[in-house]
Amino acid sequence: MSGCFEWNPGTANPKQKLFFASRKLYTGYGGAKGGGKTWAVRTKALLGAYNYPGIRILVMRKTYPELQSNHIEPMLKMIEPQLASYNGSLHSLYFVNGSLIHFGHWAGEASELEYNGQEYDWIFLDEATQFTWRAFQFLGGLLRGVNDFPKRFYITCNPGGVGHRWVKRLFIDRDFIAGRENPEENENPDDYVFIPATVEDNEALLKSSPGYLRMLSAMPENLRRAYRYGDWSSLGGNYFPELSESVHVAEPFAIPAGWKRYRAFDYGLDMFACAWFAVDEAGRSWMYREYAKSGLVVHEAAEAMLERTLPGEKIEVTFAPPDMWSRQKDSGRTMAELFMERGVPIVRADSSRVQGHMLLKEALARRPDGKPSLLFFSSCRETIDDLRDIQADELNPNDCAREPHEVTHRVDAVRYYCISRVTAAETLRSSAAGEDAPVNYNEFITGGNPTAGYLNYGGY
Repeated sequence: MSGCFEWNPGTANPKQKLFFASRKLYTGYGGAKGGGKTWAVRTKALLGAYNYPGIRILVMRKTYPELQSNHIEPMLKMIEPQLASYNGSLHSLYFVNGSLIHFGHWAGEASELEYNGQEYDWIFLDEATQFTWRAFQFLGGLLRGVNDFPKRFYITCNPGGVGHRWVKRLFIDRDFIAGRENPEENENPDDYVFIPATVEDNEALLKSSPGYLRMLSAMPENLRRAYRYGDWSSLGGNYFPELSESVHVAEPFAIPAGWKRYRAFDYGLDMFACAWFAVDEAGRSWMYREYAKSGLVVHEAAEAMLERTLPGEKIEVTFAPPDMWSRQKDSGRTMAELFMERGVPIVRADSSRVQGHMLLKEALARRPDGKPSLLFFSSCRETIDDLRDIQADELNPNDCAREPHEVTHRVDAVRYYCISRVTAAETLRSSAAGEDAPVNYNEFITGGNPTAGYLNYGGY
């Protein structure tokens, strides 16, 4: 780098020097554990701040405690105090030459509001496989500004995690999007480089922690291959490996009038996620529409659902999460009542996570005719991506992970649909066979005691 300040942060290993020297728009570094990724991020960021007066740099980790221990505290020890000061409330290092290093953590959809409109010249995404594809795309949009600094996006990573798929596609497999009608949607292979590193590249670590190699080698086989040798094929961790673009995704088509239609949703202030389904003559379900938005209060969510349901589009049932029947402390009313007032009667879905996710997996499995029971229109891209990204729970492999939370809402909407359709079918079969109805039958059908209000919304 050309610059105005001489500073010696220590000796970089050959792989770290390649990381420092990269001039690509997107530079990936890592693979195995112990390759010196975090030190490389700290050092590269400080070198940039010292040598490019006025540069704006963002260092991003998944959580703030990770930032504090892995970056902020070590960097405060590395900096020259006469050249920079740290503002703890703003999580930013201000340099006397006008440069800035801001430390950010990612809280899902809420972070998009926080960072929307900000501009940075360099972005460091440390442990990138902990971030979703949407987070990576959003952060890439912050690389802008009218100054002459070259825009750079640096990621460090290990295999595994919610971002494993997109990191592997771009940096390991180099499987780039090309041939789109809109050239702006294509990815340029020349923009990407990956620098693989293993613990052998980090002589300082091996010298200070001679037992680290034994610790890595003692891991289970798949983890050992991933963390000891940086094998990207040994881990994935996604809960729905059955989901296949060629098998489960179809181009949108006009849905026949005779197909019955359903809705299912998950609600929270952090995100309202709604899914529309149609069932064909063979009993297959087709998810044909999706909608998700954060920050909607209850009546806004109901109105958004109605606005996106076309005139004359008869919805048989709308399945909702059980907490919609919880009474609000301030009013004593339930969110289900608020949906009713807006013209949306809802049915309580079964809340069983493991059973629901297993039924979703079953719906994705192929029938004897080679086709699955659940398919998706290609326009439901965000739901498809979340299903492909969501991980298995490390403590309960029969369940989906609850974090990162931003990828769970759309999956939960599909889960509520799958488990409710099966439960409803079982209930109808029991009634037809003359068996006693379950004790909570009315509660399942209406979410509580039925009222005359349900008769007023037959069109929905």
